[in-house]
Amino acid sequence: MKSLLSSKPALWFLFLFNLVVAAAAPFVVDGAQGVLTAVGMGVVSLGAGVTLLRNRQAAAAC
Repeated sequence: MKSLLSSKPALWFLFLFNLVVAAAAPFVVDGAQGVLTAVGMGVVSLGAGVTLLRNRQAAAAC
């Protein structure tokens, strides 16, 4: 499972999908649930983005 989640296409999907959901959640869901959904999805998106950047820097260093 770890190798699947750390593949480049899966990381791009996680980054972009969660970023879009985080941006849209406060407008679609009212109240605290929308805000917490946006925060949670934003954290996942940032994690995938950081992993993509780390992999890119590691590949450039080799």
